[in-house]
Amino acid sequence: MVYIIGHRGGRNLWPENSVSGFRKLSEMPVDGVEFDVHLTRSGELLVIHDATLDRTTDHTGPVCDLAPGEHKNVTLKDSDGDAIPALEEVLEIFKDSSLELHIELKVDANGVAYSGLERRAASLVDSFGLAGRSLLTSFHSDVLQTVREVAPHIRTLSSFDRAAAERLGLRSGLKKIEELSDIIAIEKSLLATHWDEITSLIPLDRLGAWVPNHSADLAYWLAKPVRQITTDRPDLALSVRGS
Repeated sequence: MVYIIGHRGGRNLWPENSVSGFRKLSEMPVDGVEFDVHLTRSGELLVIHDATLDRTTDHTGPVCDLAPGEHKNVTLKDSDGDAIPALEEVLEIFKDSSLELHIELKVDANGVAYSGLERRAASLVDSFGLAGRSLLTSFHSDVLQTVREVAPHIRTLSSFDRAAAERLGLRSGLKKIEELSDIIAIEKSLLATHWDEITSLIPLDRLGAWVPNHSADLAYWLAKPVRQITTDRPDLALSVRGS
């Protein structure tokens, strides 16, 4: 059975990376949840996708510049007052579930990795006893290398897209991240176009596709012998899969 992972908590159903969305997803028979983490200058781990507040909140500016506790006063757009959650709030929601946690370690607005984010995130995951159900994920090989060094007991996932393929080369890029990753999640159009070449390099049980969201697309990928799909419509994916 192909795993269904709720992308940013299921962002086409409710505000992305929101506490209310995570709680609703935790009640669905999905297999996992994906969400994103930034590190502020004061050392807080905040769950939000972008490096800036502009797109998804009622504030502007870099996430990393938020003062201690200020995230509690930043409201997510199209929500009923949800604030940006801290990582510990999200882990608390899922600690008693069976869901796999795909925790993406983001970079700052300049594309630079946050110093110490890997160790801090791993430590918090360990404090909740969730290392066995968690994957620390990234688009960046240097971040994955650091995870391997500071938290070798936590699995890793690499996200790979056309930009990475163009920058690194498809085969050379995949070979590089294959050494650092337990799972490789590939953007769906890239995976479909280069299916034979990619599957000759990456075992199917370590391969994922992102982000199919429509019925026909979901049916196509759920019929493929991949490990997982990551989707913004976990409800529709469950319906297509038959739960």
